[in-house]
Amino acid sequence: MKKMPNSLDSIKQKILDLKGQEVNLYINRGRRKISSYRARIENVYTSVFTVKSCPIESGAINTYSYNDILCGEVKISSD
Repeated sequence: MKKMPNSLDSIKQKILDLKGQEVNLYINRGRRKISSYRARIENVYTSVFTVKSCPIESGAINTYSYNDILCGEVKISSD
């Protein structure tokens, strides 16, 4: 069975539902380099969202677009 692709609106809604929660991020950096880390979704904007890596006290803030999720470069898992 073929999986139906997500739309940007449904991706935005899922990210908005996860705002403030800690999630696992998997980032495909190309050439078989995949990094993963735990982060909290801080802010949700119209075209991007920001995450702060854990531990929160020393965490860096990164920005990703919804297209990154749509294309499969960023995957979010909430455990």
